[in-house]
Amino acid sequence: MNRIDLIAPDQITDGRAETLAEIKNAFGLVPNMFKAVANSPAALTSMWAQFGALADGVLGAKLGEQVAVAVADRNRCDYCLSAHTLLGKKAGATAEEMAEAQSGRSADPRTSAVLTLATALVDKRGQIADSDVQAARDAGLSQEEIVETVAHVALNVFTNYINVALGVPVDFERVPLTR
Repeated sequence: MNRIDLIAPDQITDGRAETLAEIKNAFGLVPNMFKAVANSPAALTSMWAQFGALADGVLGAKLGEQVAVAVADRNRCDYCLSAHTLLGKKAGATAEEMAEAQSGRSADPRTSAVLTLATALVDKRGQIADSDVQAARDAGLSQEEIVETVAHVALNVFTNYINVALGVPVDFERVPLTR
């Protein structure tokens, strides 16, 4: 059940209109999550800027989407799970890779290391141990990749909470949660 109004992009004329136009250009439509977040100009600007900044990061689009599905499944966010599964496939991931990532696993060592760190961050609510960071380093992750993984998790927790707490209707093909 939707708990907040979804802002109609064609009904606003302030700064949000430009951001929503950029979102529409990127996705071909304005997803319901952004319509919900548009209730707060500050939150919309923040979220869109974070997506943009991380899109140019060292993890890359495919791995970013794999982190997103792992976080979404743990937070029981069917909206983000559905959206990021689609986006992951568009970024070059196979259906199998996205399903494995949803469970926090990957056959690729780098992807596995990032997902292990990401899921530890979610499961431990950020209170990871020195050994979690050392394991990421031992697996070959650079400091930049470690910090960027934390940033991806933080952004995805934000989007998960928006969608779950506010009951944003899923406007993508649904992917079933495993948790």
